Amino acid sequence: MGIGTMTFLIVLANFIISFNGFNDRRFYNRLVFQVEKILAYKDYKRIVTSGFLHVNWWHLLFNMFTLYAFGGTLESSLGALQFVLIYFLSLIGGNLLSLFIHRQHGGYRSVGASGAIAGVIFAAIALFPGLNLSFFGIPLPIPAWLFGLVYILISIYGIRSRKDNVGHDAHLGGALLGMAVAILFHPEVLAQNYLAILIITLPALIFLYVIITRPHFLLVDNYFFRNQEDFYSIDHKYNQERANKQKEIDRILEKIHKKGIKSLTRQERELLKRESNSIR
Repeated sequence: MGIGTMTFLIVLANFIISFNGFNDRRFYNRLVFQVEKILAYKDYKRIVTSGFLHVNWWHLLFNMFTLYAFGGTLESSLGALQFVLIYFLSLIGGNLLSLFIHRQHGGYRSVGASGAIAGVIFAAIALFPGLNLSFFGIPLPIPAWLFGLVYILISIYGIRSRKDNVGHDAHLGGALLGMAVAILFHPEVLAQNYLAILIITLPALIFLYVIITRPHFLLVDNYFFRNQEDFYSIDHKYNQERANKQKEIDRILEKIHKKGIKSLTRQERELLKRESNSIR
């Protein structure tokens, strides 16, 4: 199956934007998914733009190869419009779930098209659960529904354990939304493939119910999270930063009072100037 027009354009956009991000850190930082920037500063575009950035070439190539493998089949089956809607709704849905889970972690950042691609994969699974998948040329194909179940379980484990920096929450949210939108477009598949869809979605829905009704379930203790800043909310982080800055300003003013302005270092002068400009 050849690559569809919209699949090609999305792949091209990912390459162009990711390449710019590799070479321009300011460009990258303006588009990256970051909880504090989205919730505190209402920079909502990051929910979408972060899906076109990648960490490195390997991350980009792996995601684009996966999109190529599934995108052509799905686009030819559904048409360009439905394919694009599944892609972008999955991207947004995955990042919204990530935003919900990490809403108290202001510094949390992520990039990548994985949530959108998970939506494409799971839309294809909902429509064609009997499809056999083979990876890296290994002649041991597995049914699409089994792959979907394993993927969901790995995502749930990854969210719960927090042992790595992989965006398992975006994967899970994107996968569920991609499947839901595909079923919405073609409700007849729910009757035809209800058993496979139920097997895949049931553990995910139970997990989502648990983390919504019992958020403490996600409170874990491991090396990665012990090394993060202990801010219990974005407001707490903002207030703490302001308090620290004010403490430093007070120290500088006290130094001027005792030793005169000529005693200030270049860094102290710059901080005082920035603070003075910010309150004009």
